[in-house]
Amino acid sequence: MISSEFIFFACFAVFICGMLMLDLGVFSRKNHVISFKEAAIWSGVWVALAVGFYFILRTHGDWIHGIDNFAELKDIVERYELPIKLNEDNFQAGLEAYRYNMSLEYITMYLLEYTLSADNIFVIIMVFSAFGVKEKYYKKVLFWGILGALIMRFIFIWVGSELVARFHWILWIFGGFLIYTGVKSFFEKEDDEQIEPQKHPVVKFASKYFSVYPRYVRDRFFIRRQGTLMITPLFLVLLIIEFTDLIFAVDSIPAAFSVSRDRMVIYFANIFAIMGLRSMFFFLSNIMHIFHYLKIGLSFLLTYIGIKMIFAEQLKEIGFKNVYSIFVILGILTISVVASLVFPVKKELVEKAET
Repeated sequence: MISSEFIFFACFAVFICGMLMLDLGVFSRKNHVISFKEAAIWSGVWVALAVGFYFILRTHGDWIHGIDNFAELKDIVERYELPIKLNEDNFQAGLEAYRYNMSLEYITMYLLEYTLSADNIFVIIMVFSAFGVKEKYYKKVLFWGILGALIMRFIFIWVGSELVARFHWILWIFGGFLIYTGVKSFFEKEDDEQIEPQKHPVVKFASKYFSVYPRYVRDRFFIRRQGTLMITPLFLVLLIIEFTDLIFAVDSIPAAFSVSRDRMVIYFANIFAIMGLRSMFFFLSNIMHIFHYLKIGLSFLLTYIGIKMIFAEQLKEIGFKNVYSIFVILGILTISVVASLVFPVKKELVEKAET
């Protein structure tokens, strides 16, 4: 018998693939430079879909795991360690509490992952600049890059959930790693993040094991010369973006487990954040330098998440609720943006960053 989880996940996957095809096939048949207006519209579309999904979970969250009776509800609450008090005589009240908690976990995680995606945008901008990719090819590279990210996140989340279920103490390791990453990011100098194409590990690996064509061939990833199939520099850029997302997943996936143990909720939030990343890239790429304190804000965010994971039980004892995390995330993001606008970067530093 096919489970409710599988049916819900399959429908969700079909919907996401359909939206991707709509974006690529209907609106992007030819390579073109994405305008600010087009990027803003698609960013709004993905945010609207993510918020719409929140309301679906808020009213019908029990559909995901197919909860039909109190025993099934109790099993889910215990399995995912949900902060819900159940009364066997009032199944409907317990179900309503479960829907509320699930939707809260989802929207908190979505805000978290969407905020962390900003750091990914910084790196993608540097990759395109360092490799001299033409702006009209950005969208194609990001499309395939994000498609690969969807698959990698699926694997990471499912493996991570199994590890957490079997070895609960691994959350402390995740928390310690996030604190380390946050502190390291805070003290990291801008010069340390510069990308040198020939020295990048992905370029070295690909050059060693594959035939690499020395120059770009329009928007092609592969080219055949004298009977030999070769990868183009554009494909190298795609590999680097996939590698970059892999590195960021090492931060974002452990962070997700600080909010929820339910891998379905984690994956849904990650998908909407990733899908919004591409549109957000085109929307913010030309003005990212304005928000120069955002990276510092993200370092504080990672540190906060790590502390929350390590001291989860102590925080629960003093009455700390998951909803407070939304205020912390929004607070850090707001302070970073406001500080960037009140204390703008010097003009000569902006010109240096753009050269």
